[in-house]
Amino acid sequence: MKKIQMVDLKGQYKDIKEKINGSFEEILDSTAFINGPEVQNFQKELEDYLGVKHVIPCANGTDALQIAMMGLGLKPGDEVITADFTFAATVEVIALLQLTPVLVDVEPDTFNIDPEAIKKAITPKTKAIVPVHLFGQAANMDAIMEIAKEHDLFVIEDNAQAIGGNYHSKAGQVYKTGTMGDVAATSFFPSKNLGCYGDGGAIYTNNDELAHTIRGIVNHGMYERYHHDVVGVNSRLDSLQAAVLRAKLPNLNQYNEARRKAADKYDKAFEDQAEIEIPKRQGNRDAHVFHQYTLKITNGKRDALAKHLQEKNIPFGIYYPIPLHLQKAYADERYNEADFPVTNKLVKEVISLPMHTELDDEQINFIAGTIVDFMNRK
Repeated sequence: MKKIQMVDLKGQYKDIKEKINGSFEEILDSTAFINGPEVQNFQKELEDYLGVKHVIPCANGTDALQIAMMGLGLKPGDEVITADFTFAATVEVIALLQLTPVLVDVEPDTFNIDPEAIKKAITPKTKAIVPVHLFGQAANMDAIMEIAKEHDLFVIEDNAQAIGGNYHSKAGQVYKTGTMGDVAATSFFPSKNLGCYGDGGAIYTNNDELAHTIRGIVNHGMYERYHHDVVGVNSRLDSLQAAVLRAKLPNLNQYNEARRKAADKYDKAFEDQAEIEIPKRQGNRDAHVFHQYTLKITNGKRDALAKHLQEKNIPFGIYYPIPLHLQKAYADERYNEADFPVTNKLVKEVISLPMHTELDDEQINFIAGTIVDFMNRK
């Protein structure tokens, strides 16, 4: 059996090596390292894939979130509601812009932000909601968009973990994740379903005016060289990373389906385990792209299982071990522990297994068998 990895980027690279290497040579020969043809072509191809009017590439996913908020004109003191159970980047940019983060609980089965918790958190200062499409599956966007419309709030989709996923609305329409709110941010960190070989990100929107504003922000506030019309930042996707993403984008649906098939096999292996809860799927098969395959271990032995996997050289992740409201940087006397029962439980139960396009049956069987054997010990 080949070595088990959390993400096998080397195996994926072998299939697209010739295309990437050829593109790298062209870029090196042309020296068009910033805003070159590769970036422009990737932008257009991602717009076509997502069915969105505007994609603005940038340097990373955290920048993408920050720039999206800057583009919306949010002001210091404005409240932004987001999930307590997610990676810190989501709340980090809110704090950096001197906005007020408002953390709320999540749903116990999907791990996504709870619309009922959003409703309870809205105040006259609330200006935006940031749903995080966690682990590869969209939040309840029907409910979130209804709440936003009722209270005149912006919706900024954090799509860093769910690119390529589909959302089937109550009205029967199908949307790509990240195309339903006012604006979306995504990350192309190497381990993402669509990842480059360094840092990268993008913002996307169907709003022409917002797209224009954001295009200036990512480039020092310039629309014309040395004319700074808005306060901006320096956040650009370089041509080498764009070339990697162009090579991978045509394969994204195939990559996501490979992850679903691996998830199906995990599911089958754990179906009779009363103390293991497999990831919940909302609706259609194409709705979950399994950026992570995350179990809940409900018998209090998650940490013991993690230690056992480590001893067996099986990688794993605990996403996330500490709620954001308990992180030193974001602790606030406004928060009441009674408002976070789900998150406080999840941080003790979740464990993510190796998940990538190169997983084979032998590896999956070994991982799952090791877990089942441990769970069935007396």
